[in-house]
Amino acid sequence: MFGKKKDEHPTQGANAAPATDGESKNYAKPDASIPTAPSRPAMNPDIARRGPDMSAFAPRPAGAGAASAPRSAEAEQKKLIVGRDIFLNGEIRTCDSLVVEGKVEAVLSDCRAMDIAQSGEFRGSAEIESADISGRFDGDLIVRQRLTIRATGKVLGKIRYGQLEVERGGVISGTIEALADGAPAPASSSGSGR
Repeated sequence: MFGKKKDEHPTQGANAAPATDGESKNYAKPDASIPTAPSRPAMNPDIARRGPDMSAFAPRPAGAGAASAPRSAEAEQKKLIVGRDIFLNGEIRTCDSLVVEGKVEAVLSDCRAMDIAQSGEFRGSAEIESADISGRFDGDLIVRQRLTIRATGKVLGKIRYGQLEVERGGVISGTIEALADGAPAPASSSGSGR
C-alpha cells in the first residue's frame, strides 16, 4: 500500500541496493529474528447493509411447495390470546376467538367465541356467539348460542343467552334472560341463578 510497488521484492541486510528516485525505499531494519505481521485488508466502507429478512411475514402463494394442502379453519382464525399476568384495557372487535388467561377490561363486539381460563378475568361488555367460562366474567354478556359456565366459573351482571350449561360449582348471578331465536325474551323470564 505505502512504499512498495507490486513488482518490487523486499531486500534484507547490507546487500540491499540503494533505491533510485523512481523506487520506494525500504526503511525496515534488517533484523530477520523479528517476525513480520501479516498485512490486513483495508476496510471497505462502501459495503451496503442488508435489510432485515421479512420473508416470514409475507403471504405465501396458494400453490407453493408440498405443503399446499388446504389450510384448516383454525389456521385461518383471527385469535387473540391474553396471557397470564397480562392486563388489557380497551375495545376488541372482529376477532374470531378470544382466550383470556390474564385480566381484560374491554368492550367486545363482532366476535365469535370467548374462552375465559380459570386464571382469567373479564370486566366489561361482550356480544358473542359462544362462551366457555372457567374464570370470572363481570358485566353485560350476550351469548347468541351456547354459554358454558365451568365448575370454577363465575358470571356476574346482566346475562342473555341462547343455551345455558352450568357445571356443578359454577356461579351465575344477576339479571338473566334467555334469548328466543336471536331476540330478547320477555322480562318475566329473568331471575337469579345459583
